Amino acid sequence: MTPLLSVRGLRKTYGGRIGCEDVSFDLYPGEVMGIVGESGSGKSTLLNCMAGHLAPDAGEVLFDTRDRGPVDTLRMSEPERRMLGRTDWAFVHQNARDGLRMSVSAGGNVGERLMAVGARHYGDIRGKALDWLDRVEIAADRVDDRPSAFSGGMQQRLQIARNLVTGPRLVFMDEPTGGLDVSVQARLLDLLRGLVREMGLSAIIVTHDLAVVRLLADRIMVMKGGRVVEAGLTDQVLDDPQHAYSQLLVSSVLQV
Repeated sequence: MTPLLSVRGLRKTYGGRIGCEDVSFDLYPGEVMGIVGESGSGKSTLLNCMAGHLAPDAGEVLFDTRDRGPVDTLRMSEPERRMLGRTDWAFVHQNARDGLRMSVSAGGNVGERLMAVGARHYGDIRGKALDWLDRVEIAADRVDDRPSAFSGGMQQRLQIARNLVTGPRLVFMDEPTGGLDVSVQARLLDLLRGLVREMGLSAIIVTHDLAVVRLLADRIMVMKGGRVVEAGLTDQVLDDPQHAYSQLLVSSVLQV
C-alpha cells in the first residue's frame, strides 16, 4: 500500500536551537499518528512544517495526491498548496478562534470552505452546513449565530465541521482538546473518534495528553529536543516504553 504521507529527513532550526531534526515516517490511509512530548519538544514545529505553515530547512513531505501520485508539498506552488489545504488537507488549531472567521455565522464558517472549492448553490451550501452542524452536535437554530456566542467546546466543534465538510483525507490537529474542561474534552474526543472512523480519515495529532493519543492514535512518536526518541504502536509504547524519556512521560501521568 502506498503511504498517504511520507515525511523524509525533516529539519527546522531557529538560530542555534533545534525545532525538529531528521524526522522521517510514513502515514497510511485511515491511520492516526499521535506525536507527544513536553512543551518545547518540537512536536508543534514538526506539525507546522508538515502542514506548510513553516518552511523547514531540509526534508520532504510527500503526499499521495489523487491525480499525480506522491508529490513533495514543500515544492508545490502557493496556489497548489492553498487548494490542497481546502480539499484533501485540514488543520484543527488548539485555539478554535485561529481556525474560524469570528465575524461570520456558524453556517457561513462551514459554507465558506465549500465555496472555496467551487460550491455556489446557496440552498445546497446551507443544507450541507446544517448537516455538519448536526454531526458535531450544534443545534440547527444556532446556524446564524456567530462563533463568539458559542462556548469554547462549541467553537472547537464548529472548527471541526468547517474543516471536514469538504471530505479531506488528512487532518492535522494541534492540541485539539487543549484548554477545554475535562468533561468537554471527553465529549470532543468521542466525537473525533467517531468522525475519524466514519470518514476513514488519516490524522496527525500533536498533544501532551497521553489519554488523547491512547483513545485516538494507532501509532505514536515520542519527541524530545526536536528528535523522535521512540515510535511504535500506541498501546505498545504507552504500556511498555523503552526510552528513558518515554518512561518518564508515562510514569508522570500514572503519578497524577
